[in-house]
Amino acid sequence: MRNSYFYKKSFSNIYKNPSRNSEVTSQILYGEKFKILSKNKNWLKVRTSFDNYIGYIKATDYTNNYKPTHKIFILKSSIFNKQSEKTKYFLPFASKISIIRENKRFVEFEKNKWIKKSDIKKIDHIENNYLKILKLFLKTRYLWGGKTYAGIDCSAILQLIYYYNNKFYPRDTKDQIKYSIKNSKNNNFKKGDVIFWKGHVAVCINSKKLIHAYGPEKKVLIMLIKKTIDRIEKTTKLIVKKVSLIKY
Repeated sequence: MRNSYFYKKSFSNIYKNPSRNSEVTSQILYGEKFKILSKNKNWLKVRTSFDNYIGYIKATDYTNNYKPTHKIFILKSSIFNKQSEKTKYFLPFASKISIIRENKRFVEFEKNKWIKKSDIKKIDHIENNYLKILKLFLKTRYLWGGKTYAGIDCSAILQLIYYYNNKFYPRDTKDQIKYSIKNSKNNNFKKGDVIFWKGHVAVCINSKKLIHAYGPEKKVLIMLIKKTIDRIEKTTKLIVKKVSLIKY
């Protein structure tokens, strides 16, 4: 595959400009595919293949010879040097790995890097219970541009449902609103409804409650739908812009 590369580090920030002082707009995960638009000694300007997201990453830890076979299905999977020696490093949810060898409990995905076999699913696995994915991130801290256990923002937690299931979905809320099909009236919510405001998004887990990465509370949490709508309108003057539905 010409000009197709895969990221080979746990995860990394994607910057708006080629500087660590620049705004972090998103993150790239282990095993994620991308194209290089331009490069210099320190930086790559990339476009991620899944969602065509453009930004800058450090010019390290990538390969063009890679075929993922499995993906991570827990919030963070501990990396072991040996099968009994846990390191301080992790692979985040939805990372895509290629198994070198395995035994009953562990798989090796890079030389001397092992994770538990119970942490992974086959690369073509589809998780129809999207609430299981969303709830993995409960209490994860809110982080603008984040996509992992270390921090996540409101649009990323929605996009990761689709990324894990190999279905396209935009990264940013403004694009998610445009891409999503209007589903229902604003006062008749149900499980799977996606509520959009300007700059924010949440997912209904039933007719009364939603889950979202909420900046003012600094974490992912479950809240009452009506209370959330009222609070956002009161504090930001924003009203619900659109209600869509999770579908893949």
